[in-house]
Amino acid sequence: MKKTYYLASLGCAKNTVDSASMAKLLENDGYRATEEPSNASVLIVNTCGFIETARNESLAVLNELAKNKRTGQRLIAAGCMTQRYREMITTQVKGIDGFIGTRRWMDILDLMAKLRQNPKTVQYHLPDDEKVGLDEKGVLRASVQGGSAYLKIADGCRRPCAFCAIPLIKGTTVSRPMDVIVKEAELLQENGIQELILIAQDTTDYGYDLGMKDGLVNLLEKMLPRIPAIPWVRLLYSYPGYVSDRLIDLMSESQQILHYFDIPLQHADRGILEKMKRPSNIDWVYGTIEKMRRRIPDLAIRSTFIVGYPGETEKEFRVLLKFLEEMKLDHVGAFTFSFEAGTASEPLGDPVPGQEKHERLQRLMELQESISLEKNQSLIGRKLDVFVEGQGDGISVGRSYRDAPEIDGLVIVEGNLEIGKIASVQITGAMVHDLTGIIAQ
Repeated sequence: MKKTYYLASLGCAKNTVDSASMAKLLENDGYRATEEPSNASVLIVNTCGFIETARNESLAVLNELAKNKRTGQRLIAAGCMTQRYREMITTQVKGIDGFIGTRRWMDILDLMAKLRQNPKTVQYHLPDDEKVGLDEKGVLRASVQGGSAYLKIADGCRRPCAFCAIPLIKGTTVSRPMDVIVKEAELLQENGIQELILIAQDTTDYGYDLGMKDGLVNLLEKMLPRIPAIPWVRLLYSYPGYVSDRLIDLMSESQQILHYFDIPLQHADRGILEKMKRPSNIDWVYGTIEKMRRRIPDLAIRSTFIVGYPGETEKEFRVLLKFLEEMKLDHVGAFTFSFEAGTASEPLGDPVPGQEKHERLQRLMELQESISLEKNQSLIGRKLDVFVEGQGDGISVGRSYRDAPEIDGLVIVEGNLEIGKIASVQITGAMVHDLTGIIAQ
């Protein structure tokens, strides 16, 4: 059978980068990608294990591939779910040939060699490493999608959030060497990338493990002069309390850093935040957002929130709604609390009834939709630069600086614009999430 592989990447953009890096290692070894599982000699699923719904999706994809697996094909479970929930996968999916965790994604070829040597034995490559490895075999740690690219600057997380299993899955924060990141950014520039998205579990924690203070700013100050041909640099994600004045000033002064902050706040009630083991100084949040908007008047802010956390009553939920009414964030993602065994929140249980969680989620999103619509309507008549991602039938679709890929809105433009380029668009209409416009004259 030819050396071909099919790789399904599930979960977040950070997982997508790992998938792209594994794919490059395979291709360096002579494998070629195929979009049809039936044509692949190796089937790989880079799983997500963050919350129950993600695990269910991972199991469904693995089961589908296992059910249709042909003689001679090998099925590998990789990624976050494999790292922490190997027993769950082995119990619920029959026919997996190999396992590799997210902390050792760079050993995919070692696992392949084991499968060739012992084709009748299930192979496990899950060494007990404390954190994600940095021996990356020299492959680019980026995922390129058209003219946009995610570049991973760190992995893992050292934050103590009670609800989150990421430190259990990934281990503590591991920052990648600054020189390597800058060289990769330069390579992406050579390949014509127009939007560079720096990602980590917490970009504002970059460099802490390397002995740096304000390491993200240090990285940007070194990187930006080396990539003058990349007009858009986007930052995902920031941690409350670690958005420094230096970072705000750099964003305000730089022509390349997009005026966009994704800062997951999770809640607005001090008591709930304390139960979450999250920064609970709401005065800091109000003051920092006010400061950021004063320094960067057109700043777009995105945040995420959890409703139905243990201990949240109608009173605490109303505090969150009041916060949203006052802060008028540009984009909001919200989720119901997902009980995760092994996390610090486990002793709290899952006392809020599911129906109540979903009702609160609906109320929150209805409020935010009215805020988002108002925000979008205020943009009518303005000119925005739009990164074009698709076109056809006289219509082009793209994103403004206010919109990160896959999670925020779109700008729908009359006329055919070149894909992968940035065009000036005059906004003519507004919907809850999306804008409409015409090519600016």
